[in-house]
Amino acid sequence: MNCKSVIREISNYLDGELEPSVKQELEQHLEDCDDCKVVVDQVRLTVDVFCDSKPVELPSDIKSRLHEALRRKMKEKGNQA
Repeated sequence: MNCKSVIREISNYLDGELEPSVKQELEQHLEDCDDCKVVVDQVRLTVDVFCDSKPVELPSDIKSRLHEALRRKMKEKGNQA
């Protein structure tokens, strides 16, 4: 397994959805590759932080501006089709 393969499989790895043989290859790669180890650790930490956080309520003026911008974008896309 190489670094590109680790990146491609990182989500499945962290979700525990890899075949045992692929998981073993990935973990072997992590033992030898500090860069990939850092990436996997950072993604794991990011997922943990966001899974434990609560949604932030946007102020109404920002929410209105966001919705208006999305409506304009959708209208532009509709005219391009």
